[in-house]
Amino acid sequence: MKLGKVEFCHFLQLIALFLCFSGMSQAELSRSRSKPYFQSGRSRTKRSWVWNQFFVLEEYMGSDPLYVGKLHSDVDKGDGSIKYILSGEGASSIFIIDENTGDIHATKRLDREEQAYYTLRAQALDRLTNKPVEPESEFVIKIQDINDNEPKFLDGPYTAGVPEMSPVGTSVVQVTATDADDPTYGNSARVVYSILQGQPYFSVEPKTGVIKTALPNMDREAKDQYLLVIQAKDMVGQNGGLSGTTSVTVTLTDVNDNPPRFPRRSYQYNVPESLPVASVVARIKAADADIGANAEMEYKIVDGDGLGIFKISVDKDTQEGIITIQKELDFEAKTSYTLRIEAANKDADPRFLSLGPFSDTTTVKIIVEDVDEPPVFSAPLYPMEVSEATQVGNIIGTVAAHDPDSSNSPVRYSIDRNTDLERYFNIDANSGVITTAKSLDRETNAIHNITVLAMESQNPSQVGRGYVAITILDINDNAPEFAMEYETTVCENAQPGQVIQKISAVDKDEPSNGHQFYFSLTTDATNNHNFSLKDNKVLILLIVTMRRRKKEPLIFDEERDIRENIVRYDDEGGGEEDTEAFDMAALRNLNVIRDTKTRRDVTPEIQFLSRPTFKSIPDNVIFREFIWERLKEADVDPGAPPYDSLQTYAFEGNGSVAESLSSLDSISSNSDQNYDYLSDWGPRFKRLADMYGTGQESLYS
Repeated sequence: MKLGKVEFCHFLQLIALFLCFSGMSQAELSRSRSKPYFQSGRSRTKRSWVWNQFFVLEEYMGSDPLYVGKLHSDVDKGDGSIKYILSGEGASSIFIIDENTGDIHATKRLDREEQAYYTLRAQALDRLTNKPVEPESEFVIKIQDINDNEPKFLDGPYTAGVPEMSPVGTSVVQVTATDADDPTYGNSARVVYSILQGQPYFSVEPKTGVIKTALPNMDREAKDQYLLVIQAKDMVGQNGGLSGTTSVTVTLTDVNDNPPRFPRRSYQYNVPESLPVASVVARIKAADADIGANAEMEYKIVDGDGLGIFKISVDKDTQEGIITIQKELDFEAKTSYTLRIEAANKDADPRFLSLGPFSDTTTVKIIVEDVDEPPVFSAPLYPMEVSEATQVGNIIGTVAAHDPDSSNSPVRYSIDRNTDLERYFNIDANSGVITTAKSLDRETNAIHNITVLAMESQNPSQVGRGYVAITILDINDNAPEFAMEYETTVCENAQPGQVIQKISAVDKDEPSNGHQFYFSLTTDATNNHNFSLKDNKVLILLIVTMRRRKKEPLIFDEERDIRENIVRYDDEGGGEEDTEAFDMAALRNLNVIRDTKTRRDVTPEIQFLSRPTFKSIPDNVIFREFIWERLKEADVDPGAPPYDSLQTYAFEGNGSVAESLSSLDSISSNSDQNYDYLSDWGPRFKRLADMYGTGQESLYS
């Protein structure tokens, strides 16, 4: 008869109770030799009891308290004069004692896995005096284990991997089950392992729980995953033992045991001849049952007449071979190509080379389809030359284009008028002869770049373009011209032979820098004996005039530099600091400051030509330069006051040939100012000469 778990436990408990009642040595006191026990008022020569260890079965399920054992002293005569007392772990709550008989019972179900033993103390007292008749002793109640816990896989369920094609006995993973029962008592915690599911592919070692392969040549491509059920059973696997199970998922990892193979022995693709370079022609792929790095491919063209025209590369994502064009296709030159392509694994496993070569080849045929192409000119550029004197309608040159298609359609020509807006040229629609349509002028346009269109007669949408560069050759059709309009002045006291003007000429014709010009006076001018012309090819314009020199010192004398005082009244006083000295002439004339050592022996005309001209400079630039000049002078002036001061400069600009006529300018010159030189400056200064001059006669009266 088979017993269930509960029935089996009751059965064991009954056996334990039977042993307890039959073996009193476990529950009663035992005599032993020990030191005498002395008590106040009486003496004894020996101990009369020693407590031993008691055992009690766990998991008692009965309705009555479980008998544990009996305490008894030989002092007890059975007349009720001795009282037994129990203290310690679980006393009164779990364990009770009959104070008259010394019987100990357990009132609750005990679990060894919660607490394996209890330590208690016992005393025997005189009931009348309540004094101990025996010394207090300590004893242990140990919970006896029964097989009430099944093995458990605390780390389950498990996952593991093993390479495919592994030899028999290759270790996969180790599983471990734990049993909460007492490993030191009986076989309740002794576990053995077995495989319930996963045979015949895998096995497990009974004692260690190591799972191993059990069949050779397990192929991932046939089946890549297995579910195993492993059992752990206590009681050394005997009947009545408790068991637990766990699952183990084993995945076969890939190895490179499959060579690549093309699904077909040949492929054919049609491509138009107009397909641009670098375009994809086709994609092919060799099949490989492996995965990951074991399925990575390398493709190459090993033979065929398309070497150099096509190339093949690998798409790393799809492992496809991508065939692309390296050069332009031409149906009229070649209508088809044949390629022999090889595919091979990048990394072969030497263990499986015996399965065959890890590469494969296939044939790819590429058919080039004809495309209606535009006409093609015989040259990329047609350089032509024509004289600017050529007559309208004269032939300049000829262009030629043809239809590259096999149909060889006739071609018609025209000029792209966007490149010949003035319509200087015409072209014969049939022959491609270019002629002049207008008179040409090299000086207006020396080179004409025109575009010639060639279109098929049968399909006008197919248009080719040719480029023509027409250079216009020069003829001497332009007279020389003076470089500018000349207006020459001469002083009345000019010396004979003095150069008063140099003139030059230009010519629009070629060469631009190599013309030889001849100059002469007109008939009217020849009769004037006051002037003559000398042809000496000089091209520089130079105007020279004379004026009367002033009888003044050549250099300004610093000792005669008189300054005026300007008094400020816009503050509350400051003593002598209110007065600052300024050179008023310097304030009024920027040019004086720029050259404080102006020479008096230079005539006004020469001075005007020698100093910078400010008329072309914006006023703000002149003013900024003026302020910066004054600032630099103040920075380097050792006599400047050690505090900030405000100085006002009334700059009136410049540009007058006569410079300033203000009386302020007289400060920097002699008090007897002589203005006779105004008479030398011509009619424009006549009135000033009359007003300031001292002479009795006027040159222009």
